[in-house]
Order: sequence, then structure tokens, then C-alpha cells
Amino acid sequence: MSGDSFGKLFKITNWGESHGPAIGCVVEGCPAGIPLTETDIQPFLDKRRPGQSQLVTQRNEADQVKILSGVVDGKTTGTAISLLIENNNNRSKDYSEFAKLYRPSHADFTYQQKYGIRDVAGGGRSSARTTASNVAAGAIALKVLQRANIEILSWVDSVGTISAKIDADQVTEALIESNPVRCPDLVAAKAMEEKILAIRKAGDTIGGVVKCVVRGAPIGLGEPLFDKLEADLAKAMLSINASKGFEFGSGFAGTELIGSQHNDIFYQDENSQIKTHTNHSGGIQGGISNGMDIYFRVAFKPVATLMQQQQTVDTSGNAIEYHGRGRHDPCVLPRAVPIVDAMTAIVLCDHWLRHQAYCHS
Repeated sequence: MSGDSFGKLFKITNWGESHGPAIGCVVEGCPAGIPLTETDIQPFLDKRRPGQSQLVTQRNEADQVKILSGVVDGKTTGTAISLLIENNNNRSKDYSEFAKLYRPSHADFTYQQKYGIRDVAGGGRSSARTTASNVAAGAIALKVLQRANIEILSWVDSVGTISAKIDADQVTEALIESNPVRCPDLVAAKAMEEKILAIRKAGDTIGGVVKCVVRGAPIGLGEPLFDKLEADLAKAMLSINASKGFEFGSGFAGTELIGSQHNDIFYQDENSQIKTHTNHSGGIQGGISNGMDIYFRVAFKPVATLMQQQQTVDTSGNAIEYHGRGRHDPCVLPRAVPIVDAMTAIVLCDHWLRHQAYCHS
């Protein structure tokens, strides 16, 4: 029970290590007859891949995906889809000295204590490199969700204390992808870029927040107890490396309101559709989507590897100093955006298929 799988009807199983020969994913539950080729998946991996700008790690991986099973003549067969991404730009020697110490805020200590063994090179299984497989699986989920006309948009909402000043209704894919930070507020994006580059030059790192909005989700996704839609979204987001917080709908700001201010009042629009005047619920009530936009925010910590001297202990508990090595992101936010997109798509696809299977509408 290593926790490598996620989802129920649309299920993914992630495998591989950062510096192993390859990483990959097995996707189960994808309906038959969905048009799918590697060119459908690759654009999403290109958004996540390392080396795409000066703001991210310079590890040079092409992240070319290969479909090994589950697709015939460009269409899914309904059987398990196996995806493979080769690791071609490993520098395992950068990590050799870390075998005898525990890097601050990494998984080194906890992994060693739990399993009695760890893969030192690149952090092994605990590396964010493994999220590439989830992005590939998310691309398949998005293909399925095209049947439901669901749109998912994620973007960098803040870096450090610099925040975007843009309404979610104004955000488009073109705006998000117009700059390397992936912030749709172009003024804030410029300031964020300058901040990240300055932080990188100082050998330090910085965190921030990714915001996501789901448009067009039908009424009825999610279940009222343990499989609440927002609960599954929370688990998906907090499974992403470096994530430290999940805020749904009004989130913590909602605690500053009283009930009469916070309640979303229902009305019937000109098309006889029941909607709400406000959306403090974030598009989900009682664990089930209500047809309004779904929105949430995910907090990401500063990357733990710093290119400067730090104090730590060796595996015997002796105090030592060490200096970070390897190629790392000064800020994970730009590359976290497609990961948030993918994990959101996987959750929604799973719930949409379940809803289709056993609900009356």
C-alpha cells in the first residue's frame, strides 16, 4: 500500500523515480472511442517540463510521452492506457554527497526513517519529477471532459507578496500563457518575474499561490460524505509537491462574514436555470457541484533546495553545513500551473464518469 494510485472509476497509478530510466503512469477507466494520440498529451507536458525559461530549473528534459497500450488506430480501447516518459538528462552525481546528510525541509529524513532506505539521486520517488506522469494522465482526463464542455483554467495568483489584480471572469488561456510566470495580470506578471530572478540570483527561493477556476461543470458532481467534490480536489492538490495549503470558495476570508452576508441566494434566470447571486460556496454545496463556477486556491512553499550554505545534521545526528547542488526551481509556481490543471481534470473526470454511471440525470 504505497499510495501510488488515485481515483476510483477514472484511476491513475504513478510509477518511477526522478533519476531512474523513466517515469510513467497507468490510466484505468478511460472510456473506449476517445480520440487520443501522443500529440494530444505532449502540449500539456511542454507546459510543465523543466528548462522552458530562466524562471525554472534548467534540467533539460524533453518529456516526450509514449503511449504503450490502450490505444488502437488513434482511439482508446477502454483498457488500461500505459504512458512512459524517459529520463534523459540525469546528473545523479550532484546528489552523491547528500547520502550522508538530511537536507532541510526535504523528504530525506522522513523517507529514511519510514522505509529504512532512500533513493538519494534527485529525491527518488519524492521528487516533483514524478508529477510529469500526472500531467500526462490529466491530458487524457481533459479529452474525456470535452464531452461535458468543462473548461479548467489555472494561473499564478501571487508570488511572495505580489498579487494579481484581475477578476477570474476575465482570465483566458491566452493571457495565462502570454508570459513565463503564467499570470494573467501582465503588470503583476512583470513584477513577479523580476522578483523570481532576483531571488534566484541570491541563491534563494520563493513561494506563492495558484488559483484555479472550473467553468461549465454540470450540477451533481461529487457525493455528500467522504467523496465530497471539494474534499477530493483538496487531496489532489495537497498531493502535489511543495503544496502547503488549499482554500476553497470564500476560504478563510469567509470567516470574516456573517451568515446573512455569506449565504448564496438562489434565483431563476431568464433561461429558467436556477443559479445563485453570489458564489461564496465556490460552486459546490453539500459536496456536490451546483452549476456555478468552481474555484479554489493552492499555496506552494518556497523550494527547499537553496544555492547557499545551510545548517543541518548528518545521518548520525552531527551538526554540519552543506550547500545545495543540482538544478532546481527558484519558484515552482509557473510549472505548478499545468499540474493543478491536470489534477483538477483527473478529479472531475472521475466524478463525471461516476455521475454518468449511476445518477438519474
